Formats: sequence, structure tokens, C-alpha cells
Amino acid sequence: MISDLNKSGTVTFTRDGKSVDFPVYTATHGPAVFDIRSLYKKTGAFTFDPGFTSTASCESKITFIDGDEGILLYRGYPIDQLAENSDFLEVAYLLLNGELPDRETRDRFDNSITMHTMVHEQLKNFYSGFRRDAHPMAIMVGVVGALSAFYHDSTDINDPKQRLIATHRMIAKMPTIAAMAYKYSIGQAFVFPRNDLDYTSNFMRMCFAVGAEDYECDKVLCDALDKIFILHMDHEQNASTSTVRLAGSSGANPFACIAAGIASLWGPAHGGANEAALNMLEEIGSVDRIPEFIERAKDKNDSFRLMGFGHRVYKNYDPRAKVMRKACHDVLDALGVREEPLLQVAMELERIALEDEYFVEKKLYPNIDFYSGITLRALGFPTDMFTVLFALARTVGWIAQWSEMIVDPDQKIGRPRQIYTGEAKRDYIPLDKRRL
Repeated sequence: MISDLNKSGTVTFTRDGKSVDFPVYTATHGPAVFDIRSLYKKTGAFTFDPGFTSTASCESKITFIDGDEGILLYRGYPIDQLAENSDFLEVAYLLLNGELPDRETRDRFDNSITMHTMVHEQLKNFYSGFRRDAHPMAIMVGVVGALSAFYHDSTDINDPKQRLIATHRMIAKMPTIAAMAYKYSIGQAFVFPRNDLDYTSNFMRMCFAVGAEDYECDKVLCDALDKIFILHMDHEQNASTSTVRLAGSSGANPFACIAAGIASLWGPAHGGANEAALNMLEEIGSVDRIPEFIERAKDKNDSFRLMGFGHRVYKNYDPRAKVMRKACHDVLDALGVREEPLLQVAMELERIALEDEYFVEKKLYPNIDFYSGITLRALGFPTDMFTVLFALARTVGWIAQWSEMIVDPDQKIGRPRQIYTGEAKRDYIPLDKRRL
């Protein structure tokens, strides 16, 4: 796939008086890359890049981010246009296939996903093996990892048909598995999916319907959750996506790879940001305490940080936050819950962050995690379900990235190098001669 890049010159590496040239390529968007795959062979040296923040681990056509300009593209389409005009399954098709579907193709895709939403009856037994107070993400890691034991007819990664079936199964069953994790955590009976509902409405019903009465999702609420799903679908080579690719590079089946991605996403530095933002609001507690915490946030010597403001990647306004802000306010208005103390704190913090010179100058704008946490809280989801919903949405991106990797002729099993700083080579000392 490297042939899809444009060669734009060379870069010269000089060591011990010996110079070696390496190709430089330019991409559709973004910085140039130095092709150093032959670096060790030609020079006997490696590069050192903890966290791989300056290393392109793959070539991809799926997602592009320009953090300085606040740009996020899915297959070339700006994220705000997709979130405002598409729905979850249409964007899922786009990520998987590279183009938006026509009507007939879209109907076939929707129908295929719908027909796979049920899970194997015996899968329900897995849930009863967990404690009732188990974190839903712990349940997700276990249950998704077990899918290959139930659907082993779609684990041959070398068969395109099986890869397609596994892809549709993962996207279709993830809402069912996530809703079952939620129901189990609150001690309620599982609710089966319904084929006459759209993807997001079906998920909401599986979460909030009970045996005594059914649940009909309000359009404003379902639209907001659908936008959350779209905005979280993919985000380049983040920790969990890289984990999925790394696991997949060994030839592991797609269900195992997605389970690995879920485990990585569970980390509080990755998928737990919106939960952390909500925990911060609860710590502040009331509007009258906001000035105190604002001053603490400005104090370099204070360990307190405002969660949900600014972004590691986006040095400008998070483009997803623009969409999420409107959806968040629509939900609060539809539910009439603006007077809830925690949400009052959130709205006042938002106002300060958008007006205060300190935050504006440092571009510490409210990010998607700030708005999505508030929205999910208003929709009725407990904080320990936030990362589960993130995993549900990100499954599409993980599967798209995994599928792209499988057919990449340049793909190799992941094998990062290291700088060894341990003891130099030494001889073994018999036990009776050792002295500490």
C-alpha cells in the first residue's frame, strides 16, 4: 500500500561517517513521513519513540485528524456533516467500505445488521457467572472475548466471506451485549432486540424497557445518542485501535481482537475521560464552589485539573464538541433537567470556559467528553456504562481498521524494538557463592 503515497524526496541519515538515504512520502493530508523500514538493516540502529507518537505504524484510508486546525475526517467527510446528516449505520457502512451507500445498498446493509442482533442463547449463561457488582466493562471484555467460541464459523481471517460475516455480527451484537451488561448490573431481566427499530432506538429500548411496560425512545434523545455513537466511531491510531491492529497482526480472530481493544479502552487515560469529567462535576458539587475550583485549575502548583476541557490531540476546538454541545442542550431542554444541581454546575463551567480569558487563551475549550458525559447522565446511564457505550461505537472503527490491516500487503506481525538498559552480560554464580 506504500505505493499509494507520493514520493517527495529523500532524507539522509549519517552515522560514523556513513550516509544512507531513506524515501520521504507525502500523504493526502498531514505531515510527510520518512520510510525507515530498512533503517536497522542499513545502519544497525533503531529509533527511540516511547508511545510511538512520532511513528506511523501503518498506512490507512479511514480517518484523518488535524489537531491544530480542529479537523476530523471519516473517509474524507467532515465529522460534523456526517453527524448532522447521517445515522449510525450509514456512517458504519462508510467506514467499512470507503463510500456512502446508495438506497438499495443501504437497505441490504441495514437488513444484514438487523438479522444478526440476537446472541446465542447459551451466551446468557456467561452473565450469571459474574458478580452483580462487576464493572460492565469487565463483563464486556469477557463476553466479547468468548464470542469466537459461539461463532467459530466466522473466525477464518483468510476467508473474505467469513470476515464479512464476523464484521456484521460484531456491529450487530455489540448493542445487545452492552444492554445485557447494563441490565445484569441493575438486576433486571434481559430485553431482546426488535427488528422493526433502528440501531440506536433498539439499544435504548433494550436498556430501559422492563417486563411491566415497553419503552419508546424520544426522537431527541435517540438522535443525541446516535450522534454520540457517530462521533466516537474512529479516531486514527489511538491506544485501543493500535491494540486491535497489533492483536490482529498475529492472526488472532476478530472477536479476540475486539476484546483486546475493549480492554485497552477501559483504561482511565483513554475511554474513561467522560466518566472522569462527570466525577469532577460531582466533586465540585454546587455552582457556588466553582470559583474555588477555577482558581485551583489555574494554579500550577495545585494537582487539580478540570476534566473535559482541552484535548491532547486537538489544540483548537474539538470538532466533535461543536456537534455534541448542541445535542447536549437539546437533551437537557427535552427532559427539562437543567435545574439538576450537577447539570447547573456543568452549564456554569461551560460558560466560564468559553468566556474566561485564561481558558480562551490556552484553548481549554469544553471537549466531547465534557458534553457526552452530561448527555449520557441526562439520558439515564450510570457513569460505569459510559465506557461501554464508547466501546459500542468504537467497534465499527476497530473492525474497519482490522479489515484494512488484513488485506494490506505491507502488514507484518507487530514487533516494537526496545533500548535495553539492564545488566551487561555476566556469568552464572552458584547458590553457595552468592553474596548480596
